[in-house]
Amino acid sequence: MLNAPNDDHILVLGIGNILWADEGFGVRAVEDFPRRYAVPDNVTILDGGTQGLYLVNYLEDADRLLVFDAIDYGLPPGKLKLVRGDEVPRFTGAKKMSLHQTGFQEVISAADLLGRCPKHLVLIGCQPLDLEDWGGPLTASVRDQIAPAIELACKVLAEWGIEVKLRDTPLADSERLLANDIDHASYEMRPA
Repeated sequence: MLNAPNDDHILVLGIGNILWADEGFGVRAVEDFPRRYAVPDNVTILDGGTQGLYLVNYLEDADRLLVFDAIDYGLPPGKLKLVRGDEVPRFTGAKKMSLHQTGFQEVISAADLLGRCPKHLVLIGCQPLDLEDWGGPLTASVRDQIAPAIELACKVLAEWGIEVKLRDTPLADSERLLANDIDHASYEMRPA
């Protein structure tokens, strides 16, 4: 691991549901992030999936939060958009932009009510094309944005004083974030 430049605890969180095509964007982004980059000990990379309120404890422990998610901004499919601070929806009742976002808004709201919401919030959203294909893979326009989204996250982390180092060789499969054949490559393998 790299040395931590400060005491801030940073949570890099991917949320979404890999069972609904492009809804899995956030999970796939955090799956690929540690394969390509090493981060200091004060940075946690977490697959939040659709855990909802179970994520409150993770937010309570974080000073800074960076989230990857599939967000319906009404933009062309695959378009990335970064929002910060108060632009990241905090309370339920705001416009629902993704299938599980109401649950995540509740997580942010609960952490806020407990006085433990991260001081800094950043959301990197990708406009989905298909949220209806149950069991389907990410569409090409969304899959192609995983690497650019991670690069954008690296820039945000650099703004926060975090050194992210490109690995000389990708992290071994045995050390991957997702296992049991739900990793991106295994999950999307189709019989010929």
